[in-house]
Amino acid sequence: MDKTIAAISTPSGKGGIGIIRMSGIKAINIADKIFKGFKGKSLLNVKSHTVHYGYILDGGKKLDEVLVTVMRAPNTYTKEDIVEINCHASTFGVKKILELVLKNGADLAAPGEFTKRAFLNGRIDLASAEAVIDVINSKTSTQHNISVNQLGGSLSQKINEIRNNLLDLTANLNAVMDFPEEGLEPLGDNEYYDGLVAIKEKIEKLLATSVKGRIIKEGINTVIAGKPNVGKSSFLNYLSGSDRAIVTDVEGTTRDAIEENIDLGNVRLNVFDTAGIRNTDDTVEKIGVEKSKMLLEKAELVIYMLDSKKEIDDNDLEIYNLVNDKKLIILANKSEDGIEKSVKDFCADKENVIYCSVKKEQGLDEVKNTILNMFDMGDLEEDMSETITNIRHKDSLTKALASVKSAIDALNLSMPLDMTFVDIENAISSLGEITGMSVGEEIVDRIFHSFCVGK
Repeated sequence: MDKTIAAISTPSGKGGIGIIRMSGIKAINIADKIFKGFKGKSLLNVKSHTVHYGYILDGGKKLDEVLVTVMRAPNTYTKEDIVEINCHASTFGVKKILELVLKNGADLAAPGEFTKRAFLNGRIDLASAEAVIDVINSKTSTQHNISVNQLGGSLSQKINEIRNNLLDLTANLNAVMDFPEEGLEPLGDNEYYDGLVAIKEKIEKLLATSVKGRIIKEGINTVIAGKPNVGKSSFLNYLSGSDRAIVTDVEGTTRDAIEENIDLGNVRLNVFDTAGIRNTDDTVEKIGVEKSKMLLEKAELVIYMLDSKKEIDDNDLEIYNLVNDKKLIILANKSEDGIEKSVKDFCADKENVIYCSVKKEQGLDEVKNTILNMFDMGDLEEDMSETITNIRHKDSLTKALASVKSAIDALNLSMPLDMTFVDIENAISSLGEITGMSVGEEIVDRIFHSFCVGK
């Protein structure tokens, strides 16, 4: 924390602007050594949160024309002095300026070290810090909205509310036992018990959001399955809005799985277009078929495609037997010119059957609505800021819930109230792990190591 850190904060490659960021007690001094202002102004005495035009000098030679932003502690991202050098985003130029900054006394920042300092200096808690990387990595509007709200502390506020409820319960009992001469009014057994039950319900309600939260963050692993030439690749191209997969009339064109991320608004589909599943003597096609079967085992959603113009055969039945225990949509494609009787008979007693034509783009809007309804994602509220999307948060809440339940079980067995204190303390500690009040250095380092350098 006594070092001044520096890193490139923009992606590598050509671009309009490249940013080199510094944070620490020497940041302004280091920048002043290599910066020549338009009117010879030094950066050492400029006001905070001001921008200055000039040049970066390397041994007296102009390296680039820049804008330098100076932000003084404590009103900065890290609560330390911060300098940002905005230069032209040439690969050479940005790296050269970083080398100059390091040469003049800065240390190269570790991944996430700027945000880690914001956490360690008390500007944000750990849950808000994790929301930073979630904002950066968000792939749908819903995921982005949730992450932005959590960055603002919405989840932390809810966690702290539950944690404070537990602290209030134990504080009263501890005060009564430690200071009997004060004549404090103790909580009654029923009041204490009811308080724990209410807290249990709050934790359960929060944990229940983790199912949707995981889908919002990670997406739904989706496999498009079916025999060769039923329209799987055409359907993938329709979903992606591009010619992502090769489409021909030749059976077995798709030999390997093709993955594409599809944004449905509220959620993302991680879609795999697989090789057509059938019995074949072709060695390469066999490998593709086996890979398709492996993907089907891990799929959360299967879109099983049939050719409406052809009779159901043994290959169709074999594929259905592989997928009928999954969340399943049966897409009877090529139905614009009529439907084969055996296809109608096969689909008659099954749910989530959609007759469609990928070629004519008929009936395909129903696929999106069916998916959202199947995963109960169709009625998401605009503000899902208290949704649990982080597996670490879910684990900590699960531990807290187990401890609160243990305390309730003890009271149901007529044990004294003070016998529940260890469980309550464990629950308080588990909730504190989410916001960083009671978390080990190793976990903190692991969290920030997943960040990009420069953030």
